[in-house]
Amino acid sequence: MFNLTKKLLIMLNIIFLFSVQILSAGGEVTISHYFSGELGKANFMKGVKKFEASSGIKMKDSPVGHEDFKTDILVRAAGKNLPDVFSYWAGARVQFIVDSNSLLPIDDMWNSSGLDRVVAKSVANSATMYNGNRYLVPLNYHYSGMFYNKSVFRDAGISKMPNNWDEFLSLCAKLKSKGITPIALGSKNRWPAQFWFDYLILRTVGPDYRNNLMTGKAAYDDYAVKHAMSIWKDLVDKGYFTNNSNADTWTDASDKVARGKAGMTLMGTWITGYWNGMDLKPGVDYDFFPFPIMSTGIPNAVVGPVDGLVVSANAKNPSGAKKFLSFMMSNPDVQAQWTDGQGALSANTKVDPTKYNSVMQRALRTVANAEVYAFNYDLATPPPVAEVGLSMFTEFMDNPADYVSILSNAQRNASREFKN
Repeated sequence: MFNLTKKLLIMLNIIFLFSVQILSAGGEVTISHYFSGELGKANFMKGVKKFEASSGIKMKDSPVGHEDFKTDILVRAAGKNLPDVFSYWAGARVQFIVDSNSLLPIDDMWNSSGLDRVVAKSVANSATMYNGNRYLVPLNYHYSGMFYNKSVFRDAGISKMPNNWDEFLSLCAKLKSKGITPIALGSKNRWPAQFWFDYLILRTVGPDYRNNLMTGKAAYDDYAVKHAMSIWKDLVDKGYFTNNSNADTWTDASDKVARGKAGMTLMGTWITGYWNGMDLKPGVDYDFFPFPIMSTGIPNAVVGPVDGLVVSANAKNPSGAKKFLSFMMSNPDVQAQWTDGQGALSANTKVDPTKYNSVMQRALRTVANAEVYAFNYDLATPPPVAEVGLSMFTEFMDNPADYVSILSNAQRNASREFKN
């Protein structure tokens, strides 16, 4: 009886050790992301399932709402409780978390997978390198432009899109005269307002000044910022924005444009995925034009985010995590399916551009022809400072007449955060 029990214990121990070896060799990779609901979860999970089928590695998924994710991931990083893999926005947010020693460099995977031959050089240079190492795989990137309802514009007699600011103001006045609110903005969650701030700064004083502002070398109460905000205020004062913007989400604003209650909205290309899901036809029901030029001699900049995947420094399965990043970036079919569903552009140069619809093909060309690709505001400045600015934008939309004191208050708060 004793020998039988001893043999059974030995067998169970062997099985346990074998299981541990299997788990570490392939096993399970934990992942958390913000691709929920209208932001493309279904298509993201299609890529995940393909990876599981090809690798034998199980992905344990725990998505978090887009807005909650911004705080959730920082709390988990502070508690050293990050998942193996998580989605994150390239730029200052990744830099912030790299500086906290929470991410694992992926240079070895990048080189062994030959990603230099796959990822667009401009995106690789701006989005993947931090403190001299690769940390992020760029899952996709977006472009923010002025998306409009084609039938609304047609019925208002508008056939030529504006190239400069005077032409844009004339367009707004014409829509207003037809009883149509020109611009929808849904700033309830704050971030949709940032694109107005970004472009007004970039178009009036340029990317170098904006970079100084984002890094604390310029001030929010400078004349340049006050001037940009005064232009924004004039648009609000003329009734060119929908009422109570802070009560609407970005999808609310998008719905107003889709239903013809407003003419256009300044938004990222993910709006195309949202509208396509409503059976609107790109190039037929909606289109876009670039944010108009405001001053000559200033480099043409476009704005947008890069969504990426990173590996945590305390990943339990770093090998499996890196395999997942390589698969999601390298596979052109997965990339094409993902970007199509999310209304995004792929950083994988092997993706056939004809797979994009006509609107996204124009967005691709617009980005390619730009002199500067700038991360949007909350990805260009450290997260604590971004919180100051995002709140500033919604405060401004509630009370644009008070923009000077709002900027002064923002400068005090931003200066404090830069010093911390």
